[in-house]
Amino acid sequence: RTPLSHIAADGAVRMVDIGDKPVTERIAVARGHIAISRVALREIRAGRIAKGDPLQVARVAGIMAAKRTAELIPLCHPLMFSAVDVKLRPRTDGYDIEARVRTTSQTGVEMEALSAVSVAALTIYDMVKAVDKRMVIGAIRLVKKTGGRSGTFEAS
Repeated sequence: RTPLSHIAADGAVRMVDIGDKPVTERIAVARGHIAISRVALREIRAGRIAKGDPLQVARVAGIMAAKRTAELIPLCHPLMFSAVDVKLRPRTDGYDIEARVRTTSQTGVEMEALSAVSVAALTIYDMVKAVDKRMVIGAIRLVKKTGGRSGTFEAS
């Protein structure tokens, strides 16, 4: 059994020491989906959401979430990014959300990409809930990561 990196030999929770790890370029891509009713989608696409444009606000919220991940997820290291990009693709039942985070560091950015997608979806929900309280956020997952000791991962 592989020991857990965030658990010390005595069972105490700890932050992993990354001081001796090599600095490499690291990229993570995460995706998710928010399902939205036809009525709410019409309002979004017509620019009639009372709180403003939920897609633009969601992009900014996703970027901010990536930057604040270390404050939200215990034991994550604060990181400097080269880039954070959040894209929203319209679908007939809502939007697909994708976040891409890139850094040159000693640790990866998977949690930052996942946080960006999650908060972007939550932001859309918050801004559109007056029209549709039945929106469903889901399928949030890591789809790709590169760099570091474990190398490249791509979901099939």
